[in-house]
Amino acid sequence: MDNDNFKKVRSRLGKTQKELAQLLGISIKAIHSYEQGWRRIPHHVERQLLFLVSRVINCDKPHEKCWDIQDCPDNKLAKCPAWEFKAGDLCWFINGTKCSGEAHTSWEAKMEECRKCNVFINFFKNEQGILPDG
Repeated sequence: MDNDNFKKVRSRLGKTQKELAQLLGISIKAIHSYEQGWRRIPHHVERQLLFLVSRVINCDKPHEKCWDIQDCPDNKLAKCPAWEFKAGDLCWFINGTKCSGEAHTSWEAKMEECRKCNVFINFFKNEQGILPDG
């Protein structure tokens, strides 16, 4: 997530810099630094922002589950944390998912795959400008 996406997410959440800092449990100086592009946005902050904005958008509409979109076989479902926690619309948020066969080694690697996935794309498709293209 870059600084422009960060600003757009904050705006979509309807939070001031101070309110977002309190919500994320970080300093307002960190928010300033992220928005100015002086500091890279840490993965845990990006993860929290994506979760929060996911609760705002289309929260009253049911989302298709990842295992249906990906047509996952039963043996894959048995080992999947998204299936275990019945969170097929939040698979992109849950570490340990094995969409490509193995769990990812980092949040960055996971998001690289998720941003190309129809589950993620469909979930955020109406949020133009919030999420990077790839």
